[in-house]
Amino acid sequence: MMLTMVGVGEDLSTCISSEFLIVSGHRNLRATHRTTLEFTKEDYLTERGDCIVGISATKALKDFNTSFKELVRRSTSVIITMILTPNGIYDIIVGRGDERLTYEDDIKIIIRKSDYVCRATAAVRSDKAAVDLRRDLINYLRCEGSKALVIMLVLDLNCFWSSPLPPNFP
Repeated sequence: MMLTMVGVGEDLSTCISSEFLIVSGHRNLRATHRTTLEFTKEDYLTERGDCIVGISATKALKDFNTSFKELVRRSTSVIITMILTPNGIYDIIVGRGDERLTYEDDIKIIIRKSDYVCRATAAVRSDKAAVDLRRDLINYLRCEGSKALVIMLVLDLNCFWSSPLPPNFP
């Protein structure tokens, strides 16, 4: 099967959506969890929170816009999360959508390498967890007063190709 890209003139408003939030760092940030990473609205972090990479988030999943929430429920969706600091350090995480995602949590945003879904899950089958993030990014986020911009994009890949992706698309 040959796929060709859809023309640029297409209406992409039902194919792509974005969200932006700011997170703060914390001296207890370890980012050593091997299967998840998390942003939280909570303003504290204990040493047990090894998946947390940002606190005092300006948004949780419940705050995301309706089009974003609809797009993540498509199995052909990709969720790209970028973490950017004011001094130019960044990392990118790529995960997948899933029809079970609810985006109901009012405190957390969790990205998972696994297929496990709960009300706080933002993406599944991601290519990175907290432990996989750049260590210079994590070291920056351990500094007092550090902040980062988190940009999340969701794209339905079926919108960009003339033929649908196979149902068993990875």
